[in-house]
Amino acid sequence: MNEEIIKSTIEDIFKHTACTISKLEISLENGMLWCMIETPDSRFMIGREGETLRSLNHLVRKIAEKNSGQEEISNIFVDVNGYQKKRFDSLKNIAHMMAERAKYFKSNIEIDPMPANERRIVHMFLEGIPDIKTESEGYGPSRRVVIKYTGSSM
Repeated sequence: MNEEIIKSTIEDIFKHTACTISKLEISLENGMLWCMIETPDSRFMIGREGETLRSLNHLVRKIAEKNSGQEEISNIFVDVNGYQKKRFDSLKNIAHMMAERAKYFKSNIEIDPMPANERRIVHMFLEGIPDIKTESEGYGPSRRVVIKYTGSSM
């Protein structure tokens, strides 16, 4: 996906809001394209518990899919003032702790419900960890990740 197209898409979206962009950088990290936005209007672009930012991410992905002709693009992350990065780091810490707990107790551990993009981060982070498998269970807003111990003693 052309980074300039994504950059101009984000700038166009901001033009239709009362918010301004101080800085917009795009970088590739671990196969994920991060669009880092700095803005003095972060509270409007993040929203309560990141709801507006999740919507912004969805919108940018859908526009990128349409422009590129790809069926699904899931590796684009729009971040406002580092909010997503901090949240994803926190999710990785939680996932690591819960995976260790699942191994120690040799049982399944449920993580609190979370949106699809956050569940995906947990799945990606724990992928390939020995004796651990992840699945999403539940429906709607109560959908959660279950970390399952798959060791030989179960």
